Amino acid sequence: MRTILSTIALFSLCTLWAQEYVPSFGRELPRGEILAYPSAEAASAADGGNNRYFTRLEEWTLDGNRFSTNFTVPFAWANRQVLLHVGQASGDYELFINGKQAAYVADGNSPAEFNITKLTHEGRNSVEIRVMQPSPTAILESWKENPAPMLGRIWIQSQPTMRLRDVLTKTRVGENGFATAEVALVIKSEALNPRTSRIHYRLITPSGEDAAAGFKDLTLEMRNEDTVRFLARIPENMLWTPELPTQYTLQLKTQHEGRYVEFEELRIGFRQIELREGQLLLNGQPVDLHIREVPGSLSENEIATLREQGYNTLKLLPGPVPESFLNFCDAQGLFVIAQAPIDTRRSGESRRVGGNPSNNPAWGAAYIERAENSYHTTKRHPSVVAFSLATRSANGINLYESYLNMKRFGDSRPFIYPDAAGEWNTDTLRLEPANPEAGK
Repeated sequence: MRTILSTIALFSLCTLWAQEYVPSFGRELPRGEILAYPSAEAASAADGGNNRYFTRLEEWTLDGNRFSTNFTVPFAWANRQVLLHVGQASGDYELFINGKQAAYVADGNSPAEFNITKLTHEGRNSVEIRVMQPSPTAILESWKENPAPMLGRIWIQSQPTMRLRDVLTKTRVGENGFATAEVALVIKSEALNPRTSRIHYRLITPSGEDAAAGFKDLTLEMRNEDTVRFLARIPENMLWTPELPTQYTLQLKTQHEGRYVEFEELRIGFRQIELREGQLLLNGQPVDLHIREVPGSLSENEIATLREQGYNTLKLLPGPVPESFLNFCDAQGLFVIAQAPIDTRRSGESRRVGGNPSNNPAWGAAYIERAENSYHTTKRHPSVVAFSLATRSANGINLYESYLNMKRFGDSRPFIYPDAAGEWNTDTLRLEPANPEAGK
């Protein structure tokens, strides 16, 4: 019924605003941070330095709104994929590789990856990023004040032709003192013919024991994608909680024709999140969320101070969120509500022509894209217990459709829009003020 109502509303508004929105193109599907290493030892060390398959691009030349630099594709990357990662930008941006346009990104707040293999060659290559000024999507970003051109962390990495694209987890608490943890490894092939690889996995407890280990052979057809899954039995007292934020180590390696071609190591926490009549349940037990809105740029010391003041939940403000922020919250047992980068308060509350873009169908794809980016780049973190679709953005067709779209992922975590004003396009999540006794 809701889909029908939304469709009717969409067609009734189709003659409204004619503002042009250019959607992103040329980028990979969004994911959490995954780094490939040439050996298990390098993956375990994960010191952030350059290695055989990974190079940070740190020296850029800025000319107006154009950032440019060079990078090298070594011979060792032959028959592999070349991926460029852009952590963030101050606005929409165009990407050029060796003078040819590779992509356009309409959400500079979220990390983006690009498969630039076909545009590169062995040896020296060039990359240019043109940050749009003014940004075409400035109407969605009321928290910004004419930002100067800026880029976040950027790197080049190489993954094999059949590679790990994403990692997903799901946890189901049982009645016998154990939980079932499911780990899903999304594998993608860029090959032009069928290709078979062996995917090795090892899930290690904090004490160094194997919770699960093994391998699975996977054959993918031309440029196809599939998911390898395995299960682990986790004692309930080893699930992730604020009191004991337990994290396991997931070690992965891909083997093709007898040769190991990539290694990854990730930290993963297992916990079950449910929502019942507005009450959040963690591993089947009710928890109160004492919330404080914060930017993703908050330092570790500032986060620790907020926890001492009784806040156990950080609701992010719109804007970029460093992976290090989420990693710290994972390790410290803090809850996080991820925030899609949409804030349209400067446009007012009106749903009429020329009013708030939340009710302008021309911006529908932008709302959905930004919500999906926020979700997919943060979903793997155990600290992330809910997702906010926008803030201070009135309401309308775009937030209706965004809510329905996010629900199709089947995630048990709530999707909220605090300013829905009693309308249906938000899950009811009970939030509490800070408890000053909590930190004592």
